[in-house]
Amino acid sequence: MEITNAQIQEWLNSGDSKEYFDLLKFATVGADVNHLRDCVQCATWLKKWLKGIGAEAELILPPGGDAPSSVPVVFAEIKGEEGASTVLFYGHYDVQPADPEDLWETPPFEPSLRDGRVYCRGSQDDKGQFFAFLCGVRQYLAAAGEKVNLKILLEGQEESGSTGLFKLLAEPSFRKRLAADVMLVCDTSAAADLRPSIMAGIRGVNHFTVKLTAAQRDLHSGEYGGVAPNAAQGMCELLSSLHAPDGSIAVAGFLDGKEVPSPAELEMASAAFPSEDAAREAFEKDTGVPPCGGERAKPVFLRTGFEPTIEINGVHSGYGGAGSKTVIPCEAIAKISTRLVPGQNPRRTFEAIKEHLVAHCPEGMEVSFPEDSGLSAALKLPLSSPLFAIAEEVLSQMDSRGPLFQWGGASIPVVSALKETSGAAALLVGWGQADDRIHSPNESFSVRQFFLAKEWAVRILERL
Repeated sequence: MEITNAQIQEWLNSGDSKEYFDLLKFATVGADVNHLRDCVQCATWLKKWLKGIGAEAELILPPGGDAPSSVPVVFAEIKGEEGASTVLFYGHYDVQPADPEDLWETPPFEPSLRDGRVYCRGSQDDKGQFFAFLCGVRQYLAAAGEKVNLKILLEGQEESGSTGLFKLLAEPSFRKRLAADVMLVCDTSAAADLRPSIMAGIRGVNHFTVKLTAAQRDLHSGEYGGVAPNAAQGMCELLSSLHAPDGSIAVAGFLDGKEVPSPAELEMASAAFPSEDAAREAFEKDTGVPPCGGERAKPVFLRTGFEPTIEINGVHSGYGGAGSKTVIPCEAIAKISTRLVPGQNPRRTFEAIKEHLVAHCPEGMEVSFPEDSGLSAALKLPLSSPLFAIAEEVLSQMDSRGPLFQWGGASIPVVSALKETSGAAALLVGWGQADDRIHSPNESFSVRQFFLAKEWAVRILERL
């Protein structure tokens, strides 16, 4: 499916694009309390939009009353035919922070169209994907024919652990409202060159902060150097202890319960790359570096979908400004995230890391964990799912190559809980590509991808 310049221009003049651009302008960084107003305004905009397509829509505040819990959840229902299937659609309107903002070619919350791609934070993840799907819902509702029952759930904290939504899922009255036959999610990736892909599994996630404290204050590196413990150096030693020289995880107990993928899963997952060399070449083309992270002896496709990780997301200590400031830092902070695979217990993996870091804490220092953004388990879907057969049929109509099956390295923390709560069979089909640069400066989403997500919505709802 190629998109011509005429089609792009026609789309630019349509209601879809104008509303999409309006949605992107909300700076919905759900993890930052300074953007709470943006999140509330965006949720209000979405509620109004959903009512405009005939839905009963409302904003729901999770219990608690603190700032994170004040990020609203948007819930909408559209009644279908008597006895028809019920479909629950999940998406999230929050986005990652825009920093470093100086690397953006255009302002991060001012959508810009260049070469058939819309550049803006959230243009793909997940505003672009879920809104294109909802535009498909609007088209589906306008067509003649019997309709399924639709429930739409949009949250504003997925990027920071879905704290508020998890609180709501603990309330029996809200859980009851989510009952469905099928759950659809459009927040994943297609294969290379936008070949359709069915996500058969996604890794779980945990992210937290580690703090290392040494002296009572930053010390003069001349007067105290060679004697006082250095928190920056200590943090480097502490973090390096998490992995063995071959890249494998060196934390005792972290891998407990880890399941081995089946031969069928391995065969399907490797089908996206004809060889390991091809996988390495594709990775290096995308990132500019070879795939030398993690346990290097294992194939790339295995490391990205079936192996757990411990990654350092950021390290902060001492002075980092212009020139020099000769101090021995008294504290250091690291941001860490883990990705988990089926069989791993999220709570146990977190406890294993904490026990490891306490045991390896350098002398004269103290380690603490001031922030934990929540835990979620991996999601594994059965290849024998009848819903997969329906999706294969629909996606083969959209693309003669047919779909591939993928096991995603990324995570959508609340999806496993939503699947369990709703009782629905889950289907994750998305249209992301490496070129989208999600979570990075200059995130973008092509008009072609928008069209595919919209078409997918129409076709799968008609088929269901």
